[in-house]
Amino acid sequence: MHKGLFITFEGNDGSGKTTISKKVYEALLEKSYPVIYTREPGGIEIAEKIRTIILDPNHTAMDARCEALLYAASRRQHLIEKVLPALETGKIVLCDRFIDSSLAYQGIGRGIGIDEVLKINQFAIESYMPDATFFLRVSLETGMQRVNARGNLDRMDLEANDFHCRVSEGYEKVKEMFAERMIEIDAEADIETVFRETLVKCEELINAHE
Repeated sequence: MHKGLFITFEGNDGSGKTTISKKVYEALLEKSYPVIYTREPGGIEIAEKIRTIILDPNHTAMDARCEALLYAASRRQHLIEKVLPALETGKIVLCDRFIDSSLAYQGIGRGIGIDEVLKINQFAIESYMPDATFFLRVSLETGMQRVNARGNLDRMDLEANDFHCRVSEGYEKVKEMFAERMIEIDAEADIETVFRETLVKCEELINAHE
């Protein structure tokens, strides 16, 4: 078992998970916790290049299974190059998205099937799952309003509403599958309220782990 603590942040597009996870990271850093922040797809050079390929709006011909495999490949390299070395030295790793995103987006959103996508990712990550996952819950309507308001949309953002609806349904299944590590946060509230609630629960996790 690794020595550190692996915490991921999940949620539909527009849930605010990137903003909240970064704010939690900055707050923990200020309090001198041994914490690092990373994201998926990305976090390291190879994975960031794969991210560019996946999210490029011009890549409309990308096959669903190709997409799933690219996410898994990115995840593998990110895990062995950045996440595991940090955990092995006792770091707290905060990661914006991990395997749950693939299960929801490609498994259900793309219609590949959760079991199929899980198999791909089990090969990629072996037994390394998050210790805890903050799921930022937001309605589909609120999430899409936020996405459209920020502009500069990527290929996933530009998908039709029925795709995002299926992703939302996928997350409900994922939360049931991994209920023991899920911490649900009401992300309909203002950013400061969501941040404060998430930070408190995150510190509780850290203190319980020590």
